[in-house]
Amino acid sequence: MSSRDNYSDYHDIIVIGAGVGGIYQIKMLSDLGYDAILLEGDDDLGGTWYRNRYPGCRFDSESYTYGYSFSRELLDEWHWKERFSSQPENLKYLNFVADKFDLRRHMRFNTYVQSMTWHEGERVWVLQIKGGGEYRARFVVSSMGPLSAPTLPDIEGRDTFAGESFHTFWWPKDPLSLQGKRVGIIGTGATGIQVIGEIADKVGELTVFQRRPNWSSPLNNSPISAHEMANIRSRYDEIFATCASTPSGFEHQPDRRGFWNLTHDERVAFWDELYQASGFAILAGNFAEVYTDEAANAELSEYIANRIRQRVHDPETAEQLIPKDHGFGMQRLPLETHYFEVYNRDNVNLVNINATPIERITPQGIETTAAQYDLDLIIYATGFDAVTGAYDRLDIRGVEGALLKDKWRHGPQTYFGFMSHGYPNLFMIAGPQSASGASNFPRAIEVNVEGVSGVLEYVMTNALTRVEAQAEAEVHWVQEVARSYEKLLLRKGKGWFVGYNSNVAGHDGSTNRFPAYQGGGARFAKLYKEAMADNYRGLEFQ
Repeated sequence: MSSRDNYSDYHDIIVIGAGVGGIYQIKMLSDLGYDAILLEGDDDLGGTWYRNRYPGCRFDSESYTYGYSFSRELLDEWHWKERFSSQPENLKYLNFVADKFDLRRHMRFNTYVQSMTWHEGERVWVLQIKGGGEYRARFVVSSMGPLSAPTLPDIEGRDTFAGESFHTFWWPKDPLSLQGKRVGIIGTGATGIQVIGEIADKVGELTVFQRRPNWSSPLNNSPISAHEMANIRSRYDEIFATCASTPSGFEHQPDRRGFWNLTHDERVAFWDELYQASGFAILAGNFAEVYTDEAANAELSEYIANRIRQRVHDPETAEQLIPKDHGFGMQRLPLETHYFEVYNRDNVNLVNINATPIERITPQGIETTAAQYDLDLIIYATGFDAVTGAYDRLDIRGVEGALLKDKWRHGPQTYFGFMSHGYPNLFMIAGPQSASGASNFPRAIEVNVEGVSGVLEYVMTNALTRVEAQAEAEVHWVQEVARSYEKLLLRKGKGWFVGYNSNVAGHDGSTNRFPAYQGGGARFAKLYKEAMADNYRGLEFQ
């Protein structure tokens, strides 16, 4: 009797996560006619765009480069309303996709997978569901997002606060009144910068607790008219071809003239253009040398610092907002809308918690070494256990019961970020050491989804029951990922690009974790597709 006969909740393939990657993956599997379902812990689809409801949450990729490219009909029907679309519209888009292709029938909501165990004899994964229940599958495709495991700071008294408090990831679904409130926000990373810029003029008082300032540049958002959208539709083939050819997966092309071939004044004039452009222009459209050459990066960093000084009236506050421990572009770059002008407002107070650390949270608010700040609401914009966090929080046991978290204790070990040796029949979309963490996310995940689908199609067609990354191939890929960091200044940073998060044990920078491939999306896709075309080089089938 087969495993399918024994268990009513047995499927050939189970996808975990109904975010951008999971939606496309279940679409491809259903098109191929496989017995596949998708399990989602939340009560609806959307992933990042379902859960992150905080004010100011929006794309920092141009909307039309973020959407799926697999359906011409979908491209022709959807009208992006803003160059950088907001969270409500992004969630509406993903629901539109799911409904258009009738994907909900494959989805099981409120089904949080808390453990997975590989059974070698039966060659199945057994998935335990939080609250009870069990699923079995020949193959599992994890599409847990790289930024889906929020972290809270370990501060004394955090649970004693009498007012409302939450991480931005858990922003309430019901409307939250901010008018007249005394609000404290801890964190000035990408999320914090979006929230602060959006709520400063809507609250009574805003106190920003900043540990380490971040470089940030203008988003420069704007509406997309019907005429412009029609033009975008006519250029979609060109747009996606350009994204596929660039390291970042955006339309922005690196400048090839050479940093040192221009005069200082010429470079400044070029940067003035990029600073006024939209999105990641000043990051992805800059000279390559600013990411590899200390002197070139220092000059660009000083240019951005001077831009901050021009926008913040108080010189002392401006200097506190300028990073001194890393150069521009050496960590994940937040994009902002009038963020620096916020600190010109009378109702906004910046607290440097390096100079005056937070000692505890009290029922009344936040107490530092210098003062007590009475608050009505505390917002934790304290980031995520990025890339590997969702996997670490899920008890995944492979061959002979080996725990994946233990294997990855000092950094992830994968083959192209989509399989890990010792965990057969388990695939990852946007997994650790893929290109998704360092490029335009959907452009990278489409490569992953199509690659995984190709392997599964090969397995199904040839009646194979087991596929695993070869140990040697995995070692070579981990080395390739490490090499992708060697020439980049970001290897010296303290952001999640290097696996740093002071709120997570072992992620304090003492180990080089290399969580994301830094060689660019175009090169990753080339290497990945070549390996798959070469008889699935690096994979072992039985």
